[in-house]
Amino acid sequence: MNEFSVREAAVLLGVSDDTVRRWADNGRLRIGKSTAGRQVIAGTDLVPLLTELAAESPLGSTFPTARASARNRFTGIVTAVTRDGVMAQVELQAGPFRIVSLMSREAADELGLEPGMLASASAKATVVTIEIPESPS
Repeated sequence: MNEFSVREAAVLLGVSDDTVRRWADNGRLRIGKSTAGRQVIAGTDLVPLLTELAAESPLGSTFPTARASARNRFTGIVTAVTRDGVMAQVELQAGPFRIVSLMSREAADELGLEPGMLASASAKATVVTIEIPESPS
């Protein structure tokens, strides 16, 4: 899921659909077309704007993507994935929150983590996990 509808982008950015469209009209954000002809925004195009908005806003929000018992969940866009031989560092921008998770490279590869993807981080004590939403059936 590396493309988002105008509505999904608005939720992730914490603004209205109209604001997303206005930003597109002003050149602040690029809206493209999906293969089905629907308006979509690439996740990688959201990364700079999410980072900019995070610096401006003291508030955050979450939007649940999967069922889990974790209470401390942050949903946002993957902004960076750095892999080496054994480990991977994954950065996630969730509203004004920048979350960094260290995991095995194998786990990052199995999840297919790349910048621009929707993902959730859940925190429990000193452990942070990253998960991706289930594909609709």
